[in-house]
Amino acid sequence: MSQTSLKQKKKNEPGTRYSKESLDSEKRRESEKSGVRLSTQESQELSIPKSNSRGQLGRNQWSRTSGISSTRPPEESRSRNSTLKHPPSSTTSRTSSASPSQHEESPPPPQSGQPSPPVPNTPAPTPAVTSVNSLSFTPPDFEPSRRGKLRDSPDAWAQSIGREVRESRDSRPQTQEYPVTPPTEWRSYAQRRALYGSNQEDQEDEEKENEEAYWASVKKLYEKIPSCARPRPPKPKHAITVAVSSRALFNMVDDRRIYEEEGLEKYMEYQLANENVVLTPGPAFRFVKALQHVNARLRELYPDEQDLFDIVLMTNNHAQVGVRLINSVNHYGLLIDRFCLTGGKSPIGYLKAYLTNLYLSADSEKVQEAIQEGIASATMFDGARDMAYCDTQLRVAFDGDAVLFSDESEHIAKEHGLDKFFQHETMFENKPLAQGPLKGFLEDLGRLQKKFYAKDERLLCPIRTYLVTARSAASSGARVLKTLRRWGLEIDEALFLAGAPKGPILVKIRPHIFFDDQMFHIEGAQKFGTITAHVPYGVSQKYKT
Repeated sequence: MSQTSLKQKKKNEPGTRYSKESLDSEKRRESEKSGVRLSTQESQELSIPKSNSRGQLGRNQWSRTSGISSTRPPEESRSRNSTLKHPPSSTTSRTSSASPSQHEESPPPPQSGQPSPPVPNTPAPTPAVTSVNSLSFTPPDFEPSRRGKLRDSPDAWAQSIGREVRESRDSRPQTQEYPVTPPTEWRSYAQRRALYGSNQEDQEDEEKENEEAYWASVKKLYEKIPSCARPRPPKPKHAITVAVSSRALFNMVDDRRIYEEEGLEKYMEYQLANENVVLTPGPAFRFVKALQHVNARLRELYPDEQDLFDIVLMTNNHAQVGVRLINSVNHYGLLIDRFCLTGGKSPIGYLKAYLTNLYLSADSEKVQEAIQEGIASATMFDGARDMAYCDTQLRVAFDGDAVLFSDESEHIAKEHGLDKFFQHETMFENKPLAQGPLKGFLEDLGRLQKKFYAKDERLLCPIRTYLVTARSAASSGARVLKTLRRWGLEIDEALFLAGAPKGPILVKIRPHIFFDDQMFHIEGAQKFGTITAHVPYGVSQKYKT
């Protein structure tokens, strides 16, 4: 069978595919019959165009590995064609429109039995299609070893192509697949979020919660600062100024012992080392708290009220100790804005400059100096710490003679006895008694009481006053009540004990402070846990028993 008849037979079978084995066998049979050399058959074999699976001729096929056209110069029998027909290259191009399955099923035969060289990194240039006579094609220089391998094992070549296709397909980025919830299955938001793993949303929610918690803590801390919601102190010329020493406001017994035993320098070192240690409340602490409650009630009824209590911390401590005092005042929420730290000097000279109405101290000598200066003063003594005191009402108890009144009647009783005292009081019943050192403070309390009475707050008034006296109501009580009436003062409760102990009565009252001029009554009240204030005034100071 001639070469021409072979080609004609293949053209009549458009669905037939050319494999390497079938072509080689046909060539060997033809060469044995006609005596034509194998090289001539191979040159003629290149003129056979490649057809696809549908029997259609391919065009513009270029070698992937060489980057140039793999066609050889046309033979004389095909010189009459007007366009250039390119034979298939040694390897199938990866960028052709054929699918990977087509490459695996019908690999093209290698050109002249030689394989294509490896793929270079540079992209292949696009050739221009011109006439056959104007182009000269140079076949690529193939390696004989690789050519022999592809001729001998075409299946391995097809498998390598298929492996590359599979690797390129497997190298695609895999997207995470989430389970699909059936439409009929209902899940809560927390369950859906746990199912689909919203770590970013959880992190954002956690950051939001932390931020809200931070600002809530800042707001809470800001509200606790005393200077935030702190009311303005009243003007000194309108206020009722109560000066309190540091030892009366706080318990500084141990501090005082260090000062007396080790000296001033050791005392200063101790205070600086413990300036962040809060002091415990002293005898005047509950009294000061009750005064501030009265101020709060007055501000509710009279927002612009200036007739209020103004607390001043008056002490002879050094300024370095002031840090610990300030920390303690702020810790307990005390509204004390004015301080007087005299650095060892007596603060009595500043009492009048501060327009002091009442001075409370734990130092009896300084209290005596203030009494001589005409300032109402008293020495504080602590009561029982476990006793409950009223937080909504200021309770103040007064003795009569040498406290609210002068010591005129007290002087007669001490020098001439009780009979002369009773006759004197009956004779001068309608004559008002002279005022004592605490008369001005009782007037201040009465003035504030009337402000509450004007608002129909008599029963809910936060101030209550008591008169606790050893006088007898029948023989000497009338003059006391008429004196108060003449002064225009009202006392809420008057208790005439006729010489009986005052301690049991004071336990029932539970005053925040009890003023008396005799230490005998002070000590008796202390035994029952009452907070007392000794007023060192009058003739009774000569009789200490």
